[in-house]
Amino acid sequence: MEQWELLVIDNASQVPLTSAASDLSWHPHSRIVREEELGLSAARMRGMREATGALVVFVDDDNLLDPNYLTEAARIGREWPQLGVWGGSVIHEYEIQPSGCIREFVGLLGHRYVQSARWSNVMTCSDALPIGAGLCVRTNVAEAYAEHYRNAAVQLSDRRGASLLSGGDFEICYVACRLGLGMGLFPELKVIHLIPKERIDEQYLVKIAEGIHISLFLLKYKWLGVLPQSDNTIFRSLRIIRNICRFRGLRRRMYLAEVRAAKIANKIIGGRGTVATASPEIFENVSPSKRQQ
Repeated sequence: MEQWELLVIDNASQVPLTSAASDLSWHPHSRIVREEELGLSAARMRGMREATGALVVFVDDDNLLDPNYLTEAARIGREWPQLGVWGGSVIHEYEIQPSGCIREFVGLLGHRYVQSARWSNVMTCSDALPIGAGLCVRTNVAEAYAEHYRNAAVQLSDRRGASLLSGGDFEICYVACRLGLGMGLFPELKVIHLIPKERIDEQYLVKIAEGIHISLFLLKYKWLGVLPQSDNTIFRSLRIIRNICRFRGLRRRMYLAEVRAAKIANKIIGGRGTVATASPEIFENVSPSKRQQ
């Protein structure tokens, strides 16, 4: 414990987190830091600013790191100097087991099993792209990401309140690649992700699918210059109708979530506003009936 510090970021909780409520005395280099701006990206950047080490490891409040996680993360940092970010397996542990139709979509909650080491310095290589749970980031990448976030015309705030937008972890990886560094996945790194019963609800999964698709559309626009497909053309409209007729049940709802996401992403891109500001307004002002159109 002498070789690492523990920072607990209190992200604008209604009841401020205190040392009395959370006993961190077991760790000699621990402290609670209050971040008033709501959002996962804001919390991550606050942790980046406060950290004093050369490597930052992100751990969400529903994550359990493997006992040797930090040791392996530091070793990889020494042995793989070409990498800027890296991660590993994220294994789900459910409060209740998901049903058959839902199990097909639990990957939306960040499940990943890494069997062998792989890395890439091409940001579109999804096979080497780590996700936020247990993400290891060098401080020079963290600093570059913070600058990119501040100056971006379209900002991805990641999870923020009721908004289920995401993509902040991917963007950190993209920044690493832009710096000429790589990203990697390693089987030695394992995180258990605790999944409560509320998160394997069908409605929740549809909502999170919509948020993920919005975020992916925005990332493609920001980093590749690719606009989401518009459904204003006759061919696009016919394709949507065909797929609605072809899909059934939850699969149809997931497809409609992607269609809605393209509309919302196009609206955000058209306004060039921050996603953190624009998305709640868009979600509140679009009624369920209109979102199905």
